[in-house]
Amino acid sequence: MDVDNLPEPEPIARRKDEAEEPPQMSEAASVGNVFIEPGNVFADMRRKPRFLLAGLIVILSVAAFQIAFIEKIGFKEVVKARIESSKRTQELPSDQKAQIIDQQGSDLFKYVTYGATPVVVAIIFLLGGLVYFLGANAMGGSAKFFGGVSVWVYSSLPPAIIFLLGNILVLFLKNVDDIDLAHSQGGLLKANLGLFIDPNTSPVLSAFLSTFDIFAIWGWILAAIGLQKVAKISSGAAWAVVLIPAVIGVAFKVVGALFF
Repeated sequence: MDVDNLPEPEPIARRKDEAEEPPQMSEAASVGNVFIEPGNVFADMRRKPRFLLAGLIVILSVAAFQIAFIEKIGFKEVVKARIESSKRTQELPSDQKAQIIDQQGSDLFKYVTYGATPVVVAIIFLLGGLVYFLGANAMGGSAKFFGGVSVWVYSSLPPAIIFLLGNILVLFLKNVDDIDLAHSQGGLLKANLGLFIDPNTSPVLSAFLSTFDIFAIWGWILAAIGLQKVAKISSGAAWAVVLIPAVIGVAFKVVGALFF
């Protein structure tokens, strides 16, 4: 055997898995950099998954818009719009609808709603992270559960912040009488083709088109980048993991519009 022609052994530092290396960014730096260099942020998250600060920012942003919306419109008015637009309650006698509105529009329900929102968003983070974790590993990746959660949270952060800031701005500039309460509780800022469809006459088409907005697509792009970096899978596999739950979400939204 020609010893001189043997390949040199790979340095230990090069052989070491990236997941074992110390992170190169602080969590605060990751929050800022995900807007401008998401690839580097997600590559660093393979070394150390993190999501607490970004998740807290998203939760506070969602809660801030919800509180601003309800306090400006009035909780009872929001409940009334939801009850009167629902197919399940439209045929009820007016006195029964008024009773339901009085019950569900109380201050108790309002504060329960405020308190439940952060819990619901946190649960969505964990479930979304679980979907990404399972999907990425099913595609041959090497993601950890908290890596999946990190991708879900950080891919949600930039679109959520811009979307919610835009909504709060529109909320304070728009007259209350000009707000369609039945169809605006998910957001006042429209960046999708559903803007051109009347949800009252074509609820299914409106629900379908409204799903594919700029902010959702931005989040999907970030998630695909994140899964490639964190789970070490191909671009096609990453997009499959991202789009499968997105398509399921569209289906539920369309079915909900059809029946409710």
